[in-house]
Amino acid sequence: MEPKKNHKIIVFVGMPGAGKSVCVDYLKEHDVPFVYFGGITMDEVKRRGMEVNEASEKFVREDIRAKEGKGAYAVRIIQQIEQHFDEGHQYVVADGLYSWTEYKIFKDSFGDNAIIIAIVTPRAERHSRLANRPVRPLTKREVNARDYAEIENLEKGGPIANADYFLSNEHDVQTLQNDLANLLQKLEITL
Repeated sequence: MEPKKNHKIIVFVGMPGAGKSVCVDYLKEHDVPFVYFGGITMDEVKRRGMEVNEASEKFVREDIRAKEGKGAYAVRIIQQIEQHFDEGHQYVVADGLYSWTEYKIFKDSFGDNAIIIAIVTPRAERHSRLANRPVRPLTKREVNARDYAEIENLEKGGPIANADYFLSNEHDVQTLQNDLANLLQKLEITL
């Protein structure tokens, strides 16, 4: 399906703890439909009867990509995005695009209608957030292992480096939301 000119996919990329979910939640609060790459992982972890934890999620993420190719998540998510467009939505927000292959599939499928926004945050701040989050906090060792695995095994650096726009998240949630609102206004995306 070739997207209409006014159909936009807002794709957030970034390292764990950068603030992608804050941006996604902001758009969801404005009734923008949402697709989540990580949902594929969580559904598969549960389907396989595995314990929901960092090790299981890492194994499943890498296993799906090993069996179906590095673009597997993008192919699955695009079907969900097209369904939202078929239902009459103008915008869809996507969270969790990881690999360079996924990035290329999105750009090949949607062109400039796929707006890639990287959320960037200093490493120490990200690690602190992940250690102190209320659900599934990570130890220093776990967060380092996750960072390395996502960069080395999942090609995560490419989409961040080649994003269309960058938002720095070094302050509070409200500042990030304001920065996102300003960017969307600049892009003429009306919520």
